[in-house]
Amino acid sequence: MKDKASRRRLRSTFRIGLVGLLLPLTLSSTAQTPLRWTSPARADAPAPTTVPTAAHYGSPTQPRPYLASLSDQKVQPLAVGFDVAAFETMAEHLTVGQRVPGLAMAIVHNGRVLSARGYGVTDVAAPQPVDAHTVFRLASLSKAFASTLTGLMVQDGSLRWDSKVSQYVPGFQLSDANATSHVTVADVLSHSVGLQAHNAFDRDIEANGEYYDVARKLAYAPLKCAPGDCYAYQNVAFSLIGDVVFAASGTFYDQAVDRRIFKPLGMNDASMGLAGIQASTRWARPHVRSRNGWVSSTPKPTYYRLPPAAGVNASASDLAQWLIAQTGHRPDVLPAPLLATLHAPVVTTPGEMRGGWRRERVHSASYALGWRVFDYAGHEVVFHAGAVQGYRGLVALVPGQDLGIALVWNSDSSLPSGLLPTILDRAMGLPGQPWVETPADYDLMLAESPGASPADAPKDSGTSSQRGTASPR
Repeated sequence: MKDKASRRRLRSTFRIGLVGLLLPLTLSSTAQTPLRWTSPARADAPAPTTVPTAAHYGSPTQPRPYLASLSDQKVQPLAVGFDVAAFETMAEHLTVGQRVPGLAMAIVHNGRVLSARGYGVTDVAAPQPVDAHTVFRLASLSKAFASTLTGLMVQDGSLRWDSKVSQYVPGFQLSDANATSHVTVADVLSHSVGLQAHNAFDRDIEANGEYYDVARKLAYAPLKCAPGDCYAYQNVAFSLIGDVVFAASGTFYDQAVDRRIFKPLGMNDASMGLAGIQASTRWARPHVRSRNGWVSSTPKPTYYRLPPAAGVNASASDLAQWLIAQTGHRPDVLPAPLLATLHAPVVTTPGEMRGGWRRERVHSASYALGWRVFDYAGHEVVFHAGAVQGYRGLVALVPGQDLGIALVWNSDSSLPSGLLPTILDRAMGLPGQPWVETPADYDLMLAESPGASPADAPKDSGTSSQRGTASPR
């Protein structure tokens, strides 16, 4: 224990010492320049021209017209029959009989919270109801916080999207020296470092490895392409952005996220790391399935050691504020040009169209900066999923309808995943599909009239629209 503590102190001292050396370099490198781009999406399923892809859009550093100003957006109304109360009922029914122990959902539209509530329990062993302020682990939903923080630093001039990682992290090495010198901040945030393997060295992290020890192994990882030329999803390499943030600002990553995102947005339940979630007033324990049903456990510290990739904890109330900001209604914190940059496709990811509802609905897929971008049946959807043992989550933004949706739950079940495409289909007026793997729940939603408010849906576990239907505009 003493040896580990000593190593951490030495690393901290080393990082602090780098700030004085590197900060002048950051201040001389502030102009935004175009990112590199890759080949088009698959030829047999081209995206509609209304949905930008990495092949169709020229540079994420130039704001797209639809996000240049909220007043200039041509936002379409939600389809008739978009019934928030029906979605809340479905979420409630997902927890009946502990099909999933606990669940939280937030839905925002036009900068207004339509729903931010909890369902089920925090812990099957010591049940407490999940409410709007119950904190869940966000896993890879954290990546959008990393890109947003980086974007704020680009905006204030302390970083550039094309800043070289090696300029800020002298110990960073890949197996090719030329590749090492060319990896940019944007490459890291778009999973375009050039590594051959997806999730390189995640097994080492799962085996309780320390981040700095594992990150050094990147020097021996096989490369597939030059930086910026291909996609391979990463956690360890993605977390290099935390070191860049520290070197460029002199502030530890978790403190910077709290100061520049959580506090300004009023995300009052949000925190970083294992200590953060355990210090929460109410938080949802992770659950794994056993022969006798769900069993609660203690959150594993492993991926918390990669704060940019998987370090954030938040409640439904927090996620509602995050959605409002990411849909452009907090320009005082996240200006529209910054959002346009974050949400602009960078590299194509055709593998994201293969399974489940994505196979049916997603016609092209790309990765942006901490976000995925889908053509969902002709509509642009900015998306991310997160998963770590005992927790799952999904977030989706629909810019064309000014809609945001977030779902988080405290088990390994995939059952709640179908709720997201169900909501998206209803918003877009698409023919209903039984995405939720429970026919009774799906039939219940189809039977609900647009203005209905089910009597059995409790209204005391968070914010909920008293009118089940969002008014078209």
